[in-house]
Amino acid sequence: MHETTYLGAIREAIGEEMRRDPNVFVLGEDVGVYGGAFKVTDGFYKEFGGERVFDTPISEEAIIGVAVGAALMGMRPIAEMQFMDFISCGFDQIVNEAATYRYRYGGHCSVPMVIRGPSGGNVHGGLFHSQTREAWFTQVAGLKVVMPATAYDAKGLMKAAIRDNNPVIFFEHKYLYRRVKENISEEDYIVPLGKARVAREGSDLTMVSWGAMVHQCLSAAELLAEDETEAEVIDLRSLLPWDSAAVLESVRKTSRAMIVHEAPRTSGFGGEVAAVIAEQAFDSLDAPVVRVTALDTHVPLARRWRSTICRT
Repeated sequence: MHETTYLGAIREAIGEEMRRDPNVFVLGEDVGVYGGAFKVTDGFYKEFGGERVFDTPISEEAIIGVAVGAALMGMRPIAEMQFMDFISCGFDQIVNEAATYRYRYGGHCSVPMVIRGPSGGNVHGGLFHSQTREAWFTQVAGLKVVMPATAYDAKGLMKAAIRDNNPVIFFEHKYLYRRVKENISEEDYIVPLGKARVAREGSDLTMVSWGAMVHQCLSAAELLAEDETEAEVIDLRSLLPWDSAAVLESVRKTSRAMIVHEAPRTSGFGGEVAAVIAEQAFDSLDAPVVRVTALDTHVPLARRWRSTICRT
């Protein structure tokens, strides 16, 4: 076992997979000599050379397009978005190309690629460096969407994503990069995509979340415990596919459900979770499903907005 940060765990996962499989390579803005904007790829250029770790123009459209082509030719590219907000520039390549190839060719080809990068707010990044946009992709068949909350899961999910034969969108919350530390195994391991974890057991309320908000849920659960209310916290880890069975099992036990996410409320992924609970566990509910989310607005730079970031 050794202690590492959330960021360090992602770096370890990518490095280990590059050593294991020569088809794995990294591309993106400043990922080479500089080591990435947040230093996720620090040291990779020196170890693996410019053919496997290379800088690109400032064009997410080009980065993703090159990655799709390389994946179709049998490579396993890892495309870094310097900030996941700008993944929108490569939206067409993701949803109309990468996500559809396997279906279009009747399963005779695959697109094994990972698009990863920092997302989320609470770091005073302002409009274009603070968004949480996982819901953009959870409606797209052919994609997988991942959002880890812990260092252990960040490493295991990244390794699973790299080995997967489908395009995976991997959201890393920048607030967690150096704040979350954990002891993880020296041995090779993966965390299966599409499998939730019970982050805290409880009997009175189910909290469902993912990414950085899992830690907020755990803090809230500790406060509730002081009033003798035991909340169970479910960390989805993957949003596409997502582990509805784990959520329903918990709700049927606690009879109450709260969904917490950092993205805006309207059309957020929490609505999908709420709908499935209402459809399949309605008889178990003692109260309506509650969502705690960000406001339906852009993320401002001002510090005072922290006090009003969530609503119920």
